[in-house]
Amino acid sequence: MKNIVFIVNLPETKKVNRNKPYQFSVDSWKKWCDINGHQLVVLEERIYPEEYMNANWHKLFVFQLLEESGISYDQVLIADADTIIHSQSPNPFELTDNKFSVVPSYGSFDWVCRSIENYKKHLFPDIDVPLWEYFNSGIIICNKKHKDFYDKIIDFYLDNRDNIVKLQETYGVGTDQPILNFFVQKENVDCKYLPYEWNMQDMNRTELLDEDLTFTKIGWIYHFNGIPNNKDNDACYHWMEKTYRYLYER
Repeated sequence: MKNIVFIVNLPETKKVNRNKPYQFSVDSWKKWCDINGHQLVVLEERIYPEEYMNANWHKLFVFQLLEESGISYDQVLIADADTIIHSQSPNPFELTDNKFSVVPSYGSFDWVCRSIENYKKHLFPDIDVPLWEYFNSGIIICNKKHKDFYDKIIDFYLDNRDNIVKLQETYGVGTDQPILNFFVQKENVDCKYLPYEWNMQDMNRTELLDEDLTFTKIGWIYHFNGIPNNKDNDACYHWMEKTYRYLYER
C-alpha cells in the first residue's frame, strides 16, 4: 500500500515569520516517511489568494492536488505544519481500519464550545456535534472514499465564505476544524477515534511542555498549537526546534 503524508506550509504576508518553525515539521515528516516507505507531499503555493482563503482551508484540496499531480495513494495523513512526529513512531496508517481517523479534542474547551455554538446557530441549525465526538483536525487519516466528503466541504466554504469569515471575526471561533466536525455529523462519516498519543495537542495548556521534553516519552505526534506567541512565533519556534533536534540530530 502506498500512503501519503500531506502538509500545507504557506507563508503569510501579515505574519511574516508565522511559518518560520514549520520547516522542523516538514523535515521530521520527511525523515519519518523515508524511514518507513511513505511519501511526503508539501503544498507551498496558494490555490486562492491569502486575503480570500487562509492556509488551513488549503488542506481540503488534498485529493484534488494528488489527482492533478498523478500521485497514487491508498491512505492520506493530513498533518498540520506545527506537528512533529517521533523518529521511532509506529505506523499510524495501520490503526485506521480504513476509516476516517482522528483524535478527540483534549483542550481549549471554551473555544471548542464557542465554535460549536456559533457555527450551529448561524450555519448548521439542524446538526448537533457532541462535545465528546469533537476532534482536533491537526492530524487526520483518510482515504479515497473520503474525496467526495472533502469536495462537499470545499463547495460549502466557497458558497459561505463571507459568513464564515464574519463568524470568525465576530466570535473568535475556529476555521476549518468546526466545519469538518459538523460535516462528519451531517454526512454520517464512520470515524475511528485514536488515542491522544497520535495528536498531542494543547500541550502548553496541559503543562506537558518542559525543557526535558517529557512529552516525547508518552506519545508519537506532537502538536505545537495554542502556544502563546509574539509576532515572530518565537515560542513555537523554540519548542519545535528543540524537539526536532532532540529526536533527529542526536
